[in-house]
Amino acid sequence: MIMPVEIKELVIRAVVAPPEGAPRARAAAPDAAGLEAVVEAAVKEVLRVLKASKER
Repeated sequence: MIMPVEIKELVIRAVVAPPEGAPRARAAAPDAAGLEAVVEAAVKEVLRVLKASKER
């Protein structure tokens, strides 16, 4: 007997580390426009996910 399985949510986490011995570079602080763009993109994605979950 074969039964289909529906995956409702998939969470993927990753840890990225530089190779051992690689010089560490300091990250530049994001400017206000860049930070605003990131926040705007995050809000749009959250709203898209919420809308999709309500349509189910």
